[in-house]
Amino acid sequence: MSAAIDKTTDKPEKGVKKVLPQLNKPVFISAAIVTLAVTMWAFFAPTNAQEVLGSVVGWISTWFGWFYVLLVAAVLVFVIYLAASKYGNTKLGPEHSKPEFGLLAWASMLFAAGISTDLMFFAVAEPVTMYLDPPSTQPETVDAAREATAWTLFHYGISGWGLYALMGMALAYFAYRMNMPLAIRSALAPIFGKRVQGTLGDGVDFAALVGTVFGVATSLGIGVVMVNVGLNTVFGLPVNEVSQIGIVVIGVVVATLSAVSGVDKGIKFLSMLNVFLAIALSLWVLIVGKTEFLLNAMVLNVTDFVRLFPNMAGQTFAFEDTGTWMTDWTLFFWAWWIAFASFVGLFLARISRGRTIRQFVLGTLTIPFIYIFMWISIYGNSALDLIRSGDKKFGEATMLSPEGGFYDLLSNYPGFFVIAALATLTALLFYVTTADSAALVMANLSSRLPTPQDDGRPGLRIFWAALTGALTVAMLIVGGIGALQSATIIMGLPFAFVVILVMIGLYKALRVEAHRVDSIDQSLPASLARRSHTDTGHETWQRQLARVLSFPSGSKARDFETDVLVPTLNEVAAELVEKGVSAHCGRVDAEGQSVEDGELIQLEVDGEGQFPFRYQVWPHKVNVPSFGGRVPRGTEDYFRMEVYLDGGAGQGYDVMGYTKEQLIDDVLDKYSRHLEFLQLQENIANPDD
Repeated sequence: MSAAIDKTTDKPEKGVKKVLPQLNKPVFISAAIVTLAVTMWAFFAPTNAQEVLGSVVGWISTWFGWFYVLLVAAVLVFVIYLAASKYGNTKLGPEHSKPEFGLLAWASMLFAAGISTDLMFFAVAEPVTMYLDPPSTQPETVDAAREATAWTLFHYGISGWGLYALMGMALAYFAYRMNMPLAIRSALAPIFGKRVQGTLGDGVDFAALVGTVFGVATSLGIGVVMVNVGLNTVFGLPVNEVSQIGIVVIGVVVATLSAVSGVDKGIKFLSMLNVFLAIALSLWVLIVGKTEFLLNAMVLNVTDFVRLFPNMAGQTFAFEDTGTWMTDWTLFFWAWWIAFASFVGLFLARISRGRTIRQFVLGTLTIPFIYIFMWISIYGNSALDLIRSGDKKFGEATMLSPEGGFYDLLSNYPGFFVIAALATLTALLFYVTTADSAALVMANLSSRLPTPQDDGRPGLRIFWAALTGALTVAMLIVGGIGALQSATIIMGLPFAFVVILVMIGLYKALRVEAHRVDSIDQSLPASLARRSHTDTGHETWQRQLARVLSFPSGSKARDFETDVLVPTLNEVAAELVEKGVSAHCGRVDAEGQSVEDGELIQLEVDGEGQFPFRYQVWPHKVNVPSFGGRVPRGTEDYFRMEVYLDGGAGQGYDVMGYTKEQLIDDVLDKYSRHLEFLQLQENIANPDD
């Protein structure tokens, strides 16, 4: 589990004062104290820490095991429902926004978001363990072999990505469409209102940050032991705590250098290189291994996964005693996904502005899983075939030392030294990009960011990189990967309740947006009636046609903006203020932030209310349409003044050339729709009044 974050921030517009990110002291201090306390506890009282962690995990497994299983299944159903419903057409950003990245680049970054060293670890270790020691099936049978890969795909599959999709969708929706801070607290605003800006919101962000710290520490801990084994295989570096501490220090140093130097393109390049190296490694195993068997097994894995998934999604083993199996596997994975949700969700939000909810969910659930399926199927089935062919010692050794199983498997293929070096490089790159990206995300979670494009300050990234590295070392000293798993299950629990609130908040916000559409339908007859008058001031049809067929230049658009549009909107705002309604006219940028030379002209009414009215006009250049195969004038482009309403909803028409009276009529039409919407909301909130 990883994410490579694009840290590029927009430079401030000329003449606009840049607002710097501010430290969110309550969130930062409380999260830092908790992390430092656990780290010091593990360093100075490792035995006590291990005993207490084990006891708490046992309590959580007993009383909240069902909760983890139910929550993850519910989130997956929820995100699929949103994608398939009418809400699926909603854009994660203003209606006029376009995806920043093409489909191929976006898909590649989704790959990078979901791949890390831990996939190398579990792709061999879990199928082997599930085959030799399954939860309920008879060990070392054909059924155990088929279920072994299916369980691994289940734990790494679409259920976990459903959590990522939820958080990414919520963060993108509230930040890019509702112009709210890129923070978890924003998703709870529909439930708690302005209270999310206070202690309540700090508590939510604290839970997200602490869960992220321990989830990242788990991923880094697995990465450390994998890299250590790889360096031992290639260079003979001892596998011990000293070597692992050295690897952690190197990772922290690299993350620090990236934080202070801004080597964004380099990290992007390394992330993409990871994917291609991992694919090359898999193809080598597929081609030089038992190709026919692996291809047949892939097809069988698909059918087994589809067949077994409904049972696995709700499996709690209520009628079977599986010992600690649920704690060691399903509960750990679900807590891990939950802890990582805000981390990866932030990355997914940053790369998905302008895509619809349907596109986002479909891509997030399928694109990374295709790669994960390929990786697990190739390595998992290769490991199972090795055991079933008579090498049971390999299986037993993998269960005792999971981090070595991957390299033990590779030793059975030609060119072992080369592919082991390639695997170690891949693991090392995964580790570095995870450490770097995690430091950035934790800095963002503990900051108040002016815009979604801003990031936490470099000093804060350095602090979190160092503290997470120290926590990773402490947990490895306490009990290795097992201790990290226990800490993840514990720290993921508080954020699990936040996930429920995020679902409720997102659904309420989407319902409100749907009500806006309903209010438009209800107010349409009145709008048409007002437009049908035939007094002497009405625009003739010849003039309407002339305006439709005009293609104004940039200078004419500026003249219209200066002479008609801005004075008219200012006059409407002044009249509203005169009648006791707060209103303001000014320029805003694409994110709705007030700036002196913003690209949109906006009339905002009741800006401090829960549902403000915003009438925006966006001057932009487009291509001139051709008539009969020819362009009607010498130039190939012209300017439109398109109208956008609350939340960036595009209305699809151009007001260029409207008279003052026509503009006022249009604004009042839209404002009357808004009042209908407010009335509809009032009726829903108070149905008995």
